[in-house]
Amino acid sequence: MAREGAGLFAAFRVLGRFSGHVPHVLRYHGRHREFYLAVAVGRSIHTYNVSTRRNTLPQYITCLAADRMLMFASYDNILHAFARNKEVVHTYEGHKAKIHLLQPFGDHVITVDVDNVLIVWNIQSEEEYLQIDFDKATFAVSALLHPSTYLNKILLGSEQGTLQLWNIRSNKLLYSFPGWGLAITTLEQAPAVDVVAVGLVSGHIIVHNIKFDETLMKFQQDWGPITAISFRTDGHPVMAAGSPVGHIALWDLEEKKLMCQMQDAHSTAIAGMTFVPGEPLLITNGADNALRVWIFDGPGGTGRVLRSRMGHSAPPTKIRYHGQNGGQILSAGQDGTLQSFSTVHEKFNKSLGRGSINKKKSKKKGLKLDTMALPPITAFASEVAHQSDWDGIVACHQGYITCSTWNYQKTSMGAHKLRPEEFSKHKPIDIYATAVDITSCGNFAVIGMSTGRVDVYNMQSGIHRGCYGKETAHEGAIRGVAVDGLNQLVITAGSEGLIKFWKFKMKDLVYSTELSSSPSGILLHRDSGILGIAFDDFTISVLDIETRKIVRTFSGHHGQINDMTFSPDGRWLITSSMDCSIKTWDLPSGCLIDCFLVDSAAVSLSMSPTGDFLASAHVDDLGIYLWSNRSLYSLVSLRPLPADYEPSLVTLPSTCPMQDVDVSGDEEPCDEMIEYVSPEQLEEQLVTLSLLPESRWKNLLNLDIIKKKNKPKEPPKVPKSAPFFIPTLPGLIPRYIPPEEENDTQSKVVNLGVLVQKSDFYIHLEEALSTNEYKAPLDLLKSLGPSNIEVELLGLAPEGGGSMEVMLSFLRMIEMMLNKKYNFELTQAYLALFLKLHLKILSSEPKLMEELSKLSMQLEETWIHLQALFNQSLCILTYMKSALL
Repeated sequence: MAREGAGLFAAFRVLGRFSGHVPHVLRYHGRHREFYLAVAVGRSIHTYNVSTRRNTLPQYITCLAADRMLMFASYDNILHAFARNKEVVHTYEGHKAKIHLLQPFGDHVITVDVDNVLIVWNIQSEEEYLQIDFDKATFAVSALLHPSTYLNKILLGSEQGTLQLWNIRSNKLLYSFPGWGLAITTLEQAPAVDVVAVGLVSGHIIVHNIKFDETLMKFQQDWGPITAISFRTDGHPVMAAGSPVGHIALWDLEEKKLMCQMQDAHSTAIAGMTFVPGEPLLITNGADNALRVWIFDGPGGTGRVLRSRMGHSAPPTKIRYHGQNGGQILSAGQDGTLQSFSTVHEKFNKSLGRGSINKKKSKKKGLKLDTMALPPITAFASEVAHQSDWDGIVACHQGYITCSTWNYQKTSMGAHKLRPEEFSKHKPIDIYATAVDITSCGNFAVIGMSTGRVDVYNMQSGIHRGCYGKETAHEGAIRGVAVDGLNQLVITAGSEGLIKFWKFKMKDLVYSTELSSSPSGILLHRDSGILGIAFDDFTISVLDIETRKIVRTFSGHHGQINDMTFSPDGRWLITSSMDCSIKTWDLPSGCLIDCFLVDSAAVSLSMSPTGDFLASAHVDDLGIYLWSNRSLYSLVSLRPLPADYEPSLVTLPSTCPMQDVDVSGDEEPCDEMIEYVSPEQLEEQLVTLSLLPESRWKNLLNLDIIKKKNKPKEPPKVPKSAPFFIPTLPGLIPRYIPPEEENDTQSKVVNLGVLVQKSDFYIHLEEALSTNEYKAPLDLLKSLGPSNIEVELLGLAPEGGGSMEVMLSFLRMIEMMLNKKYNFELTQAYLALFLKLHLKILSSEPKLMEELSKLSMQLEETWIHLQALFNQSLCILTYMKSALL
């Protein structure tokens, strides 16, 4: 059974994705006089430099190109054209295989698919202008170029090593170049007319004159096939060539020799490389999820990184929100780096670098030959307290005994290496750190080992401050450690199936409990003192650290539980599993309230401290995905899901912020989605208060004092005599008031009936004497302000124009309110003001005194009942406080 409507979390956007294996495109916008850089990232296109924009396609992009006005992107066998960097204006369908080459060509665009079919499209009409089929055995198209100034001509390179020059307009083969017997990987136009650079699979670069079919220069790189070529156009005769290992070679075209090398420009193959026209800037991107701008302003001709956008080059393994504002997410990846991604803007992203045993030696050896690099981080903990004074992050590494510290402020690895003293001189192979936590004050780190040992270290000095247990805290490996918010308790979980509570300072064992199965991990919500425990049998338990008892147990996952996270208020526990599901459990009710499936299993989860986003990292995925909490901005059902509920598959967010589509207007709301309106009174025996603000009833007895305080200090002054002016009527057009005609027939006797008009409240009370319905006068009284209420009650007495019957009716209205037990505080306030105003009259009238005696008994009975309830509640609270302490 599938639930109607949307779930609790909606896909929002992805962080940390900047580049892919598709070469980037640089285009110049004449009107804006700006260069635009377009990069394909998965299903999206990122456009940089004027403002970062993102466009999304249904599948992963395979090719990207641009002309003066449009941007072209293909996926599978379909080509799309974007205008204004945001909307698809043309779609070209006709290929039967995946498109792998793309070239804009004036009013046309040329595409080549993997079946060796070349199609020339008319951009505006979206029709095929020409189609050419090539034989794969003799000429498999591998590169495509439009030579500069060659009208209607294109140059094709092949895997067989030959080149062909075609006239597209006449559909004729103009010339065949014999080539060099090696597959051509890339073609690039040189700044000189008729000259083309040809990249070969052997690592050779041929600078060839296609007009005379003459080779001008020949270079060779030892790093494998040429992946990209670009020429400087700012007056320096330099050619840059990329390689599959991430190195860039810069060749001097005048001296015909290698000028310098830029090693480890990327950790993967150079996908795209472009010199900015007329500028000493080189833009590169690669499949390592990095986009870099290099500037050549130093001696030796080598470049330095001017600016960059980079994420993880290998999938993240652990993510956690850092701080309390929900603006930064710390992420540890399989590439060995620790990075911080901003949920606000990419410019606030930070890279804390790669873990290293010796940073100086690592810099000398370089990225590829670095034997000092630490293994990837498997678990880490961070705290913002004292992070400006010393390291605030501690991490343990895969299969490594030493834990590293990191400094968020300095964005670098910290000064300390935390490991037991007996292993300071030699590194054991089979002993490694498995779990880590940091105290809320940021002073201490607690580290668990695979041997069952748990140690405490000082974060400021890195000094070992003791361990728990005589030799080891547990017989099996430590699966999780947690410290409470007040540094009173340390909770450890062992693979042998025990949870132990230790005194943080004295290191004494306080309590130990046996679990139903071996735990795979624990997570503590410090504010509420609840501990989530994931087990190897795919169940989850929730333990209260105050009573030290399991209060909830959840089952439903069908795979290993990868991670857990609590909502900021501790109400929800969100879990992810290898069965590709993400489930939300409601702790007060003990029920599953939300569940959805994703394409790849989530390996890590983290809920924002502000509760607005859920962040997730997935198997074999470089991004960090944000899911918005829909309960903050729309009506979401939080009722328990039925036992036969079938979760739906949800597409992972793209780099474009996704708008949550509100379908509530199109569909009739089901029973569970109808907003609950609280009745005026839940039950008749319950004493109910009104919803009026305190200002409407609290100061009714003190109105005379308030009036004295607000009395003006000086009497109003007579204004100076104004100059004579003709009175005008109000309005936009000035008009004079016409003179009034004297009417001699008008009576000069004052009508006294006008002065003693009855108010609406008075009239309703008179009617209620016969009907016994007091709702109308009560509603009218509730709508009045304090001063008007006093005026109305003064008018009930005979001196103010009222009568004894109306005063009796008012007392009966109070009696009705006490009987029904609603608007309780208004009853007390109205009755107190009535007694204050009319005490003398009430004491002299027997009927009114009889009614007051009834009210007195009724009030006393109600207050005794309330007092008993108050005393009972206070007694229970006092007992709970003393029992827990």
